[in-house]
Amino acid sequence: MSALHLAWRTVRRYRAQTLLAIAGVAVIGALLFDMLLLSRGLLLSFADLLERAGYDVRIVGGGGMTLRMPIPDSAAIAGTLRGLPEIEKVALVRILPARIAARSGASAPSVALIGVSGAASGVWTIVSGVDLDRAPGEPCPVIVGRSLAAALGVAPDDEVRINAEPAGVRSAMPPIACRIAGIGRFAFGGAGDDTVATTLEALHRASGEDRPGDADLILAASRSDAGSGAAVAAIQRARPGLAVYSNDEVIEQFNRNGFAYFRQISLVLSSLTMVFAFLLVATLLTVSVNQRLGEIAALRAIGIGRRRVAAMLLWESALLVGVGGLLALPLGELLALELDRILRQMPGLPEQLHFFVFEPRALAVHAAVLVVTAVAAAAYPMWVASRLPIAATLRREVVG
Repeated sequence: MSALHLAWRTVRRYRAQTLLAIAGVAVIGALLFDMLLLSRGLLLSFADLLERAGYDVRIVGGGGMTLRMPIPDSAAIAGTLRGLPEIEKVALVRILPARIAARSGASAPSVALIGVSGAASGVWTIVSGVDLDRAPGEPCPVIVGRSLAAALGVAPDDEVRINAEPAGVRSAMPPIACRIAGIGRFAFGGAGDDTVATTLEALHRASGEDRPGDADLILAASRSDAGSGAAVAAIQRARPGLAVYSNDEVIEQFNRNGFAYFRQISLVLSSLTMVFAFLLVATLLTVSVNQRLGEIAALRAIGIGRRRVAAMLLWESALLVGVGGLLALPLGELLALELDRILRQMPGLPEQLHFFVFEPRALAVHAAVLVVTAVAAAAYPMWVASRLPIAATLRREVVG
């Protein structure tokens, strides 16, 4: 009879103990799996949002990625970039605070008005209506966020009035009439999204400025045969001194600074759950072995060697941890969905940013941790069983 068969007979015989161990491992394993998803979830979700925008190179002002500052001579820079063979497309982005009002009288005293040039594919997703480039005859087409559209009670083709408010400028210009081209879902917009997007020309008209202002951000998409690294190098050669970042560099920067807290929390909680799983299985196996000393001594007496007995206990640990670990995956996924829903309600977070994101790496680490736990938990019971004195144990069982 093989060690696996012996272990299977044992776990079936002690069903209550087996079910308790499997349930405990499943709960602890679910928490471990969630912590692994949390450790890189925000980073993966943030990277996905950047990639979906369709641009893999970003040029910012002197304040770096965390501080928005105008880029001097941004229009000329964009012209230079469009002439580079490594660049496929370029878009200028400018953001101003603004006021918006619907014809019904509903208004929002403060919204973020985004002006873009070129195709903005991926920066927002059209929920209803059409995109800005599908309204060529409209002097002021706008895309309104879903929450703001609901608050104003507006829909595509409705008219709204917008007045941009550049910082430090008190404009006496009257608001301009704009027509809603579509209702959109902005990639980095929050749950209560108050974002409005339009063309750079319309934003300039709404601001009442004498001349178009400099962009706050320049987006560039590299050609597929060049890649973002080559595009960044080409831009820096053409325009030395620009703050140019590829998506990978942006992600790495946020990984070092913005998401380190979640990695630390995940590491601490993952370590604790691993310890709990080890203690649970090791305790149950040790108690089980102590209760079955006579049975183990009898197996040894009829010729079953130490190695097979030790292997039997290792298989018992593997069965308990393995079944519990498999049940932990769907349980952890359900728990992650609920925790993600709760955490995403925090104010100021992009609506499409997630805390728990599945990746094959998390599954591999989860399996590796459970394997280590199963082996470590079986170590002491295996040692006890292998050093068990056969004659003295059988005599004590008979006398007892």
